[in-house]
Amino acid sequence: MEFGSKRKGLLGSAFAVGLSAVLIWFGNGLDPWWPLLWLAPVPVLIVALRGSAWLGSSSVGLAWLLGSFTLWPYFHVLGLPPVAFVGIFGAAAAVMSFAALLFRTLVRSGAIWSGLLAFPAAIVTAEYVRNLTTPHGTAGSLAYTQLKFLPLLQLASVTGPWGVTFLLTLFPAALATAIHVGATAPKQAIRVLAACVGILVPVLIFGAVRLAIPQVGQKVLVGLIASDEGRNVATARSGADTRRLFAQYAAEARDLASRGASVIVLPEKLATVSEDDADGDSNNALQQVADETGSTIVAGELYLQGSAHWNQARVFRPRASALTYNKHHMLPPFENPLTPGTSELAFAGAAGTYGVEICKDMDFTALSRRYGRADLGLMLTPGWDFNMDRSWHGHMAVMRAVENGFGLVRAAKNGYLTLADNRGRVLAETRSDARMPFTTLLGSVTARHSSTLYVLLGDWCAWMACVVFVACLARGLWIAVSGSSVPPSLRKH
Repeated sequence: MEFGSKRKGLLGSAFAVGLSAVLIWFGNGLDPWWPLLWLAPVPVLIVALRGSAWLGSSSVGLAWLLGSFTLWPYFHVLGLPPVAFVGIFGAAAAVMSFAALLFRTLVRSGAIWSGLLAFPAAIVTAEYVRNLTTPHGTAGSLAYTQLKFLPLLQLASVTGPWGVTFLLTLFPAALATAIHVGATAPKQAIRVLAACVGILVPVLIFGAVRLAIPQVGQKVLVGLIASDEGRNVATARSGADTRRLFAQYAAEARDLASRGASVIVLPEKLATVSEDDADGDSNNALQQVADETGSTIVAGELYLQGSAHWNQARVFRPRASALTYNKHHMLPPFENPLTPGTSELAFAGAAGTYGVEICKDMDFTALSRRYGRADLGLMLTPGWDFNMDRSWHGHMAVMRAVENGFGLVRAAKNGYLTLADNRGRVLAETRSDARMPFTTLLGSVTARHSSTLYVLLGDWCAWMACVVFVACLARGLWIAVSGSSVPPSLRKH
């Protein structure tokens, strides 16, 4: 009888792991279906509450690891070894296992409210530590699975991505807890669900109201250009190849300017420009278009200056000297030889203050927040993606726009040409390979800065999550060491 019961429990756990893994697979991939991750952890969290500590925590970690294999093809495209995948997602699975173990310890000891907070707090703490200590910043945050859930996305204007992740992981913890205690303590189950709904509903109301507020300020007509044609994708060699490519982009820019574009953004690392010819023939074509049309053009280049190699964006303004911005955050291992930049670039545009970042820079919250403090109205972002991650990585920048109150103009090779407002609404978008040899996009966006609490308060939510996690961890350790008994109402579970 005991063997049969144990076997039944293992089969139930295996089913829960499989179900959660499937939901994670489709809810946390390169193009996630956002509702799924709200439910994905529930089956394995129920196992964690009803099974042994080892079975419960390992079920949560295993489900997360299996579901993460949705990103295996992406790692293959990047050319990363299997050990990198195992290291990154093994660590993520370990975090989930530990969060589930702490959640289980607290809930089963009767510290239900601490358990509810412990699960999301542990996950947010891990995301924040990873953001501070790795070269990938916020990439991989669960918050990005919710980019299409616009009412929730507005929470980022108050908390950054950390509040979005917290709510996203609080909900399944509350649902699993309510199911666990519901049979013997139905009133407690109702209180748990009511508390969760009581937090979520005001957040969504706030988001809906924020989305409904009309956008004020002058609209700017902007143009975006990219070419995914074979010889144009790779960074052009210095000299004749660079002059050819810039001349072709200049022709497309002239056409967009003739249609009213006052700002035009091109992708990153289009061509190689040396210190000797930075202000000479290589850039003459784009500067000439700016002078003749009155448009501002932002183009990415690989700039060679002595022993330093910069991933640089050059801003060509009408009848003025070019401005330069050097990328801060390099993509390892591809950009390891490049020299990181150290300063921002904000300048006065026709309708407000414009700024520049390059591609991976927008995976990090701190740099964009400094622009938000400068009342930036429009962020101009050259980029270069990897085709299959055009949605996953390309749209991370949309959250920075919401957090910091600026419009987004992002042009990427092997990605999207994207125009978004400071509420995270994608106003216009097309694939960079939609037409050959050049794809262009023309659209308008409000260039006025929208003040946000996140710009003012920074990562307060992440710090609070860290404090809550430490407090819950201390309580969990005390329970484990003291051998605190399980309340009678929970013993059958």
